[in-house]
Amino acid sequence: MTAGTMESPQLPADRPPSIGRMFLERVERTPDREAYRYPSGGGWSSLTWRQTKERVWRIAAGLLAIGIEREQRVSIAASTRIEWILADLAINSIGAATTTVYPSTNPEDVAHILSDSGTKVAIAEDDEQVKKILEHRADLPELTKVVIIDGEGDGDTVISMAELEELGRERLEKEPSAVDDALEEVGPETLATLVYTSGTGGRPKGVLLVNDNWVYEGVGADALNILNLDDVQYLWLPLSHVFGKTLEAIQLRVGFATAVDGNLDRIVDNLGVVKPTFMAGAPRIFEKVRAKVITGVEEEGGAKKKIFDWAFGVGHRVSQLRQQGRRPAGLLAFQHRLADRLVFAKIRARLGGRIRFFISGSAKLSQDVAEWFHAAGMTILEGYGLTETSAAIFVNTPDRNRFGTVGPPLPGTEVKIADDGEVLVRGGAVMRGYHGLSELTAEVLDEDGWLRTGDIGELEDGFLRITDRKKDLIKTSGGKYIAPLKIEVIFKAVSPYASQIVVHGDGRNYCTALVTLDPEAIQDWAKHHDLGHLSYAELTQASQVRELIQGHIDELNTRLDRWETIKKFEILPHDLTIESGDMTPSMKVKRKAVEKRYMDVLDRMYS
Repeated sequence: MTAGTMESPQLPADRPPSIGRMFLERVERTPDREAYRYPSGGGWSSLTWRQTKERVWRIAAGLLAIGIEREQRVSIAASTRIEWILADLAINSIGAATTTVYPSTNPEDVAHILSDSGTKVAIAEDDEQVKKILEHRADLPELTKVVIIDGEGDGDTVISMAELEELGRERLEKEPSAVDDALEEVGPETLATLVYTSGTGGRPKGVLLVNDNWVYEGVGADALNILNLDDVQYLWLPLSHVFGKTLEAIQLRVGFATAVDGNLDRIVDNLGVVKPTFMAGAPRIFEKVRAKVITGVEEEGGAKKKIFDWAFGVGHRVSQLRQQGRRPAGLLAFQHRLADRLVFAKIRARLGGRIRFFISGSAKLSQDVAEWFHAAGMTILEGYGLTETSAAIFVNTPDRNRFGTVGPPLPGTEVKIADDGEVLVRGGAVMRGYHGLSELTAEVLDEDGWLRTGDIGELEDGFLRITDRKKDLIKTSGGKYIAPLKIEVIFKAVSPYASQIVVHGDGRNYCTALVTLDPEAIQDWAKHHDLGHLSYAELTQASQVRELIQGHIDELNTRLDRWETIKKFEILPHDLTIESGDMTPSMKVKRKAVEKRYMDVLDRMYS
């Protein structure tokens, strides 16, 4: 029994048999078009598709030379950079499987991932990543080599990427067809990627994704016809996460150029240089951009703020019309042209000036944030997926975009809503299971291929709306069910100075919250309120800051039902971080971990 079921259009059955074959088809179609752009020597260098294949084939042949065989695991522990993509393509082109490791992963979890996956070769970004691997060398009997990207080899276990490519060059001189022959043996069900879920609790578990999962992602996105050869992508997302890998697969199918730089501090500056036509990101990136613009104008005040507020008032009215499929006319159209010239065009220029749309995924996007960007002439298309679904399985499109939803399913994906509200999906993106965990696999993936997502949602005219994580629902002592995610998303849109909020109340008689502040935003605010001499930790305890956040909590509560309102809150003396174990590498809060760590603070709010 289900509360709603739908099936999307089917994809062509003749899709490429493997990632490597999809890559080759791209090289053959557009050999001399730009494929990748990457930071180099203070500027940017680029590779054509033909040049990309030459490097990929050398790395692939190098892996063959050091003994890598079909479906054997090669781990990559590095930030988002061109070498990550080249290595990943090389691994898949010979039928081996990439095991992803976030560079922020602690040494114990790195050892667990490499050991559990049976990694034979590890590609590490630098000495820091190599050290984490070698610290537990005794626990990794299958590991034979470590390849370092930025650094030198040790003449034994560790070799440089340049040395690996030289081994590949020598192998291809002796056996020119070595990589092509290996690729011929790769099929749709050949294991391609072993992604260890960042998880909001517990030890990371490996998700088994085959070649056809990624080919499906590429072909499915291509079928939407929202991207073309002339697009330029700016890619900063972690490639250790399926969202980044999906974007890599889509590029192979469509053929657009991608500028690659995983340095978060350079995003805005790089957008101005690269001038991309689209970029994907987690909601936190869009929240921060919006907050930075708003707080900057608020601190400046005066005429500039009045013009800004007027412009966004006009922009929001135009946004509402456009969401209804209508266009502004008369006086409103004139006002909008003026608002665009005075305010919106300057915001867009700061972000490169050519953005056709952004794509948001990994967590829920606030509708307020989406509508703010839309008012400024930039569309954010929200999508949805899991590690277990190779990332994207739902996405809004420019001509079918409904704010507050994650869009319709990709072609070839089926969805149904269970009686308890859980979203179930089936299709080409769904994993083959958890590595070595058959019982856990059976809990979420049934014999008919339906995957339990763990998310609560509803279908509206073919669009999916996610309301919360099933396991995160709160039941108060009064018996009321509350979706904390809904409250948290609204608050982060209301407060430009907040970084995170964790709503608590399970088994309690009312809801409370732990709040953290955005360090940059709150320190900018402090400078304009005679508090610039205080440290971040001191600001979190300042009465003026508490009064500021209390105002935002009060505004939040006006948008909630009575039983959902936040009665008390505490500001933590530091932000939540990946390193502290409070957040996953994909920017999701580890709710249970945070509640456990700060239970004494939470308990005091109920005493």
